[in-house]
Amino acid sequence: MPVNQYERVPPGSYDASRHFYPRVLNAQMHALVRFFLSLDHDRIIHRYCYLNPRVDPSALGDLLGYVPQYFRWSGCDLFHATSAAGRRRMVVIETNSCPSGQKSMPLFEEHDDYGGYRTLLESSFLPRLKGRRLPPGGLAVIYDKNFMEASGYAATLADLTSEPVHLVSFYDGDEAARVRFDNGHLHVRTNDDEWVPIRAAFRYVTQRPWSRIPIHTKTAIFNPTFACVAGGRNKMLAAKAYDIFNAKLEGSGLKIQTPETVWDISHDEVPMWVGKMGGIAVVKNPYSNAGQGVWTLTSEAELDAFMELPQKYDRFIVQSLIGHHAWSSNTAEGRYYQVGTMPTKRKAAYVFDLRVMTCANKRGFQPLAIYGRRARNPLNQTLGDAKSWDILGTNLSEKNDDGTWGSDTARLLLMDRRDFNSLGIGLDDLIEGFIQTTLATIAIDEMAKSLTSKKGTFRAKLFGSLNDDPALREEILV
Repeated sequence: MPVNQYERVPPGSYDASRHFYPRVLNAQMHALVRFFLSLDHDRIIHRYCYLNPRVDPSALGDLLGYVPQYFRWSGCDLFHATSAAGRRRMVVIETNSCPSGQKSMPLFEEHDDYGGYRTLLESSFLPRLKGRRLPPGGLAVIYDKNFMEASGYAATLADLTSEPVHLVSFYDGDEAARVRFDNGHLHVRTNDDEWVPIRAAFRYVTQRPWSRIPIHTKTAIFNPTFACVAGGRNKMLAAKAYDIFNAKLEGSGLKIQTPETVWDISHDEVPMWVGKMGGIAVVKNPYSNAGQGVWTLTSEAELDAFMELPQKYDRFIVQSLIGHHAWSSNTAEGRYYQVGTMPTKRKAAYVFDLRVMTCANKRGFQPLAIYGRRARNPLNQTLGDAKSWDILGTNLSEKNDDGTWGSDTARLLLMDRRDFNSLGIGLDDLIEGFIQTTLATIAIDEMAKSLTSKKGTFRAKLFGSLNDDPALREEILV
């Protein structure tokens, strides 16, 4: 178990060198990415609908201007994929509540050292607090990984509000946690063992947050845990949210693009569904993140190894695998495969995903940060003896022996003049990624609203029917 930590962050303590990777501080944003971030909704809609004439511009405008009730800060991981006929698309692999990304994003304005930290807090977090009846207390940032970004938000928040911010770790399973809830009111324990009340908290708790942060709290928490339960950290419900929302989108020309997905699969049923996809598929524990609980299966040996693993939860997701055109899953729409990075001088191309982070306010959605991550090994026509995860797995997070988290930054791809060109994507791909992220975020927010009764309480029976996993339901704090 990591050592729990507490820090009182006073105004004036922000130091960019602590909150960005060193190579990011010295990077210059690629001109195309900078141009994309400067586009307003009208220009995005006009361009997208020109290239996709079946899309209803009014419907797209309403979606980009949507104001989420719960899910205001999100990040999508997207694959750049294509079909055998050359139909390219940005495919939503996962949507994350409270995502990382600020430390990996070159500054839009070189004189503004706060970068996206300020943008998110000013445009989304602080406006969310206005007009709300909050309990007495201070401000806090609570986290269970990514100290670099969590401390960046704390220092920026202290400067924006001119008051100290409590920066507190809150690890999964920590019996001596510095965070507790008293009738929904958050308190944090200082180094003097004093419990301090908190009126509002910025959350970077990502590992099963529902197991220690109640869905309903008097303290304003951003994002609320409800966003995670409804799909922000729950892949099972996210998959259903996408399906339901896609039905609503029929006739608009818009759709959340995802791999073919089957859910509510028991452990014993996994081989049958993998076989249906041609013996090649992805199996996911729906409630893990940071690259944990995901298995790429491309052979009998990998399937057998998965089946022998002990599992905590009762239900799984099986998805079509997007790999090389010579080995990808069979789906109803045919095979999709990775476009990959531009080939190196040695003709090696790598699988990569694109993280698009967005936030929302009263004007709707805006992109905040973008970065890419590539796999360890190049994408080859034959797998040989290689582990498929080394070719397809892009997540940078690495869990250390003491329970803390590190990051393999050697595989990080920045939106700078050097790395961006290697991705082989353009302005329209960035626009597509932003729109896909927006649609996925709205789908999960709509799911969260459907799980709320008219009195504002959690509809536990409906949730149980949608997510029939007793092991998960026992974890959720209401």
